[in-house]
Amino acid sequence: MKYFRVLYVQVLIGIMLGIICGWLFPSFANIAKGISDTFINMIRMIIAPVIFCSIVTGIAGAGSMKKVGRVGIKALVYFEVISSLALVIGLVVANLVRPGLGIQHGTSQTNQVSEIAKQAESFSWGDFISHIVPSNIFDSFARGDILQILFFSILFAIGLKQLGPSGKNIIGGLNKINQVVFNILRMIMKLSPIGAFGGMAYTIGKFGFTTLFVLGKLMACFYITGLLFIFVVLNGVCRFYGFSLWKLLVYIKDEILIVFGASSSEAGMPSVMQKLEDAGCEKEVVGLIIPTGYSFNLDGTTIYLSMSVIFLAQVFQIDLSLGQELAIIGILLITSKGAAGVTGSGFIVLASTLTAMKVIPLEGLALLIGVDRFMSEGRALINFIGNAIATVVISKSEKSINEETYQRVVERKKT
Repeated sequence: MKYFRVLYVQVLIGIMLGIICGWLFPSFANIAKGISDTFINMIRMIIAPVIFCSIVTGIAGAGSMKKVGRVGIKALVYFEVISSLALVIGLVVANLVRPGLGIQHGTSQTNQVSEIAKQAESFSWGDFISHIVPSNIFDSFARGDILQILFFSILFAIGLKQLGPSGKNIIGGLNKINQVVFNILRMIMKLSPIGAFGGMAYTIGKFGFTTLFVLGKLMACFYITGLLFIFVVLNGVCRFYGFSLWKLLVYIKDEILIVFGASSSEAGMPSVMQKLEDAGCEKEVVGLIIPTGYSFNLDGTTIYLSMSVIFLAQVFQIDLSLGQELAIIGILLITSKGAAGVTGSGFIVLASTLTAMKVIPLEGLALLIGVDRFMSEGRALINFIGNAIATVVISKSEKSINEETYQRVVERKKT
């Protein structure tokens, strides 16, 4: 019975029950969606205070601004290199496996495609950059806009640090608030099996298994590519920096299952920040890398986008030249960064990419709408794992990690 008290076991049971419930009672899908959305909203409720308190106490409490700038630049370079690798891998696998061959293009869901196209037209890279600076920080906190909260938190930490000794009381107060927020998180995490149940029941009940047979080759291609990316590319990065990918994954297994069940990488964000700090990573590095990574290090989304473009080209029997595929990489390196914090962002970014290319018909998106929910779990998992690894890598690179603590907590070695 003790085994069933372990969180990841409870989440696994929730996922399996959700699949069975969605399959046997598809009419339960709307109620299940409400359960899943409520759980995700509870997590989102505390993301803003977690980011704010972690960054401010990390930077103002101990860090130097020179280090903050160095960590930020190093993180962005790392994100761009890894994202580029994800893009290239997605394109290569899609060209080799050719999942789009033999797929007939239907005309269903054209209204949804038109709506996505309108959103894509209104999106621009310039707007994304200017959007980072909030016009009203209270509105940013209310909406949970991660990038705007991150920007304000860094400025607030700088201002607080300039107060010198007189700012210690404020830092102490924020540390207390941070402890309260993580106590709330512990309460919410006890409900994660129910959230995972709702997420899976909605997915299966709403979309069923039939779509899997039609686009099964694309889904299999995407998931296999994702696994190769994690266990070959990211594992290589882990080995280079001297830590075990597998042991890190075991350490954050609860969050991985919650992300999979909820189909949202945000569901594991506050908890993994706490776990990485407990593993010895410095608070200011965790506070900078995780929120920034959720905007700029979306490896799963990047693989999905590159594969989807090639898939649609194959469906419409369009032979893309090497130059056009290189152009796809260039366009996606820019447009994929706009995928942060936007509902249905994958489709909007994909639509804006197809619009920029002017080669593949936009109506091809209708093919992907039905199967998207089944692929969103994979995207969320790869994004989540990629950001956890990035945090450890940057921490080690900056020597901002207590190696003794990490070895004891994650690697399970006696020190």
